[in-house]
Amino acid sequence: MTRDIIEIQNFVVLIEQSTSEKPIVDTCGFWEPAIGFAFYGSGNVALDIHYNDQVKQYHNTKGIAMSFFANPGVEFTHRISPEKYLQCICILLSIKNIPDLPKEESEVFAKNLYDLVYPEENFIEGPVFYMNPDMQQAVDKVFNTSYKEATRMMFLRSQVLELVSHFIALASEMTDKENNTIKTQDREKLYQAKDIIAQNLVSPPSLDELSRLIGLNSYKLKKNFKELFGVPVFKHLQNERLAKAHQLLSSGDFSIQEAAWQVGYESLSSFSTAFLKKFGFRPSEVIK
Repeated sequence: MTRDIIEIQNFVVLIEQSTSEKPIVDTCGFWEPAIGFAFYGSGNVALDIHYNDQVKQYHNTKGIAMSFFANPGVEFTHRISPEKYLQCICILLSIKNIPDLPKEESEVFAKNLYDLVYPEENFIEGPVFYMNPDMQQAVDKVFNTSYKEATRMMFLRSQVLELVSHFIALASEMTDKENNTIKTQDREKLYQAKDIIAQNLVSPPSLDELSRLIGLNSYKLKKNFKELFGVPVFKHLQNERLAKAHQLLSSGDFSIQEAAWQVGYESLSSFSTAFLKKFGFRPSEVIK
């Protein structure tokens, strides 16, 4: 389990990742009253939020974006499955720092997250919904960047502000129920399809096979997958392959050819071309 804690302007950012082969139980708290945004890009994680002798539970956080207010007496406990690695970005804004924001930004917070800005309890749950494609892409960028030191900090600053902006914009459009045309049951099947793809990068099922596996007709699979995740099924498979290859190369344990084979590319030239197009640099630049 790795956790980077970074201060970016008025925000404290926790970038958490786990690739452990064993189950992990991780608990974290809050050092001062703060508004938080959590973006779960990956992982089969059970989340328990402890406050006032109560427990708020989420059984699978994958794909969820949530907001909350928490005092120092609140604890978050993650129970992380070894089957799917955790990727989580938590962005915290101290209540005392809100007046230091530009006037327009503080007004946006107060207008769209009033209960969090002016809390009356030790823990308050704000808007919670599934990430839209823009949020998912921003989270992916954070975990896949190869930037380092000052350049990485500049990049993370832009992504943090982008994530918070996307969240507040979507929160402003919400009603009492999630504003989305995809039914909850179909949404769960689409996340199941995403998991199947992630587990079968080398030999993925065909579109028809995937449709049968999740119990959703191919038309709905294609249409709703793109609506929920922002890319067609095949493009998502390619993105997952390249993200995994980036992870393998970054570990230093795999050559370029080995990483390509591990994610299902037989042609090294095709792999290098796709990698360059996605990340803006060649595989050889990752292993230097």
